[in-house]
Amino acid sequence: MYLVLQALRLTKYDYRLSNKLDTDLQKLRCRVNYHALRFTDPIQELGKRLIQRMREKSRYFIALHLRFESDMLAFSGCYYGGGEKERRDLGAIRKRWKTLHTSNPEKGRRQGRCPLTPEEVGLLLRALGYGSDVHIYAASGEIYGGEETLAPLKALFPNYHTKESLSRKDELTPFLAHSSRMAAIDFIVCDGSDAFVTNNNGNMAKILAGRRRYFGHRRTIRPNAKQLYHLFTNRGNMSWDKFSSQVRKVQKGFIGDPMEVKPGRGEFHAYPAACICEKTDENKSNPGSNQEIVNRTGIRKAIGEPAYPVYTDEEADGSDTEDDPTGTGEEVVITEDDPAAGEEMVTEDDPTVTEEVIDTEAEADDGSSVRQEGSELEEILSD
Repeated sequence: MYLVLQALRLTKYDYRLSNKLDTDLQKLRCRVNYHALRFTDPIQELGKRLIQRMREKSRYFIALHLRFESDMLAFSGCYYGGGEKERRDLGAIRKRWKTLHTSNPEKGRRQGRCPLTPEEVGLLLRALGYGSDVHIYAASGEIYGGEETLAPLKALFPNYHTKESLSRKDELTPFLAHSSRMAAIDFIVCDGSDAFVTNNNGNMAKILAGRRRYFGHRRTIRPNAKQLYHLFTNRGNMSWDKFSSQVRKVQKGFIGDPMEVKPGRGEFHAYPAACICEKTDENKSNPGSNQEIVNRTGIRKAIGEPAYPVYTDEEADGSDTEDDPTGTGEEVVITEDDPAAGEEMVTEDDPTVTEEVIDTEAEADDGSSVRQEGSELEEILSD
């Protein structure tokens, strides 16, 4: 008698699975995502070394998933003010996807479907209270516009690092020819950060958000792009204090608080609620329970967290976003008239919104000093 073991590999199906599965199936999905899959040893080792090097530079650091590569922008159909050259460059790339509809860049921005620019991410973080001394690890590919595009972000956060700047040439060379392996290194460093920020809502950002929730809450900041659009557009017509106050209002519910998303809401990869144990008095009093704990800095750490996901070298060669940078398989349209579409937005009329989204006199729970530096910022932004 012979036992034949076979495996069927299906690529690009993870984000097409239904969110609404039986609880047991959802838990199986979590066991696969967070326990069964592993990155190969070379990827894990380099990722951990980069985290250590970031810690040597600063006790705390922010990881920024910055999707602003030319193919990402072309796929989104968004326009960022680069004139005819930008339209020509991105238009030529956009022709790779035959099924995309004619884009309406202005409408896309209004609906929050466009990735934030590096400058907008910097303004968001400074408005939330992160000072210029905070160290940032940027996970990204080749930024469209290069250093000119990155300059405003680096002016706001001079301590700007990437895997290229932290690694020796001989360390990174084995991975350079494989985009998914490079992304895996970024994944590990982002997961090990004190705060994770994204300028988009793609697959990697969702999976990292879910993983950080599953292994004990760690702050994950998502831009409320639909509401932020109006603030960025009118930035020149208001003081820094007013701008930052308004940013904190619209980001209520998007700054990574533990209970900010109701059970059953949101995409499963980002909110694996079925797999997260409910907090009870017994859990809180039992130091041996496999629940999140809070250290004296206020950063929550998980007990017994497994190693990072590992994939075989063959699996690592294929990137599930090379043909579809957003990882959606199609252009998602969120209508302004549908309040249930997309993520839950917070408006200024929402009675739950208060000025005290973040205590600007306290220390952030990820260890960065939270303070307002209005005069300094006005000077930088006026240059």
